[in-house]
Amino acid sequence: MVTLRSGRVVWDTVPTHAPAFRLVATDLDGTLLRSDLTVSPRTRRALERVAAAGAHHLVVTGRPAAACKHLLNALGYRGLAVCGQGAQLYDAGADRLLSSQSLDRDLARDVVEKVEAELGRVELGIVTSPPESRFKVTPAFGERVRHGWDVTADRDLLWTVPIDKLILHHPDVDEDRLAAVTRRLTGGEVTVVHSVKGMVEVLPAGTDKGTGVARAAELLGLTGADTVAFGDMPNDVPLLSWAAHGVAVANAHHELRAVADEIAPGNNEDGVAAVLERLFTPVEVRP
Repeated sequence: MVTLRSGRVVWDTVPTHAPAFRLVATDLDGTLLRSDLTVSPRTRRALERVAAAGAHHLVVTGRPAAACKHLLNALGYRGLAVCGQGAQLYDAGADRLLSSQSLDRDLARDVVEKVEAELGRVELGIVTSPPESRFKVTPAFGERVRHGWDVTADRDLLWTVPIDKLILHHPDVDEDRLAAVTRRLTGGEVTVVHSVKGMVEVLPAGTDKGTGVARAAELLGLTGADTVAFGDMPNDVPLLSWAAHGVAVANAHHELRAVADEIAPGNNEDGVAAVLERLFTPVEVRP
């Protein structure tokens, strides 16, 4: 669409030159979404500009596919989504899970034993494997317990069905130290990340947002060289490291800010939109 402004022809949505990036990979919580879990009109317009330029938007989230469907639907998102910290590849348009990785339950219990031997009792959570993808937690998981989660005092009930991830919460040890101790004790047997305050996630070895987005990009015929990526927490480090240009929003964790190529405004200030507006700026053409 064109608009006349002061004798100039301005392309409102479609750039007249190839965009710098063909893939825009965004985390959801704390990055693309505002704190109230909404996407602002400004951000929606910026994503429309990305699509108009022929580039792809790829959601990359720690949420399992089953837990982010309503958010993707509200966004009108119909593309591929990397879910579960990279463990799942989900086709939102078809509402179909394309692939999923599970965590060995014996290995998960071994992780718990090692961590508790050093730090004392931790509260536990698990996410069951698809199609249910249920959250199950022990009673003292604290403020992290949300409506719809299953709460059980019997730890043995956490291991009765296949699981995708183990979640650790310690009432007296912050997540940075808890994650560092868990990594040291497990020696690469699992992937350890944290994306939410108070929670550390344990995943199958080799599973992270970087490997997940690489699989999705390959299906789209793209690579890291084609990609600008956005995030806010340490679990986004592999994502930003894989992309040609990594952007941390202003509210990001210090570990992510340290590896980012750029710091954008915060998620409540539409930081993703601010960068996309610059990267996908329409060109003004004088007649």
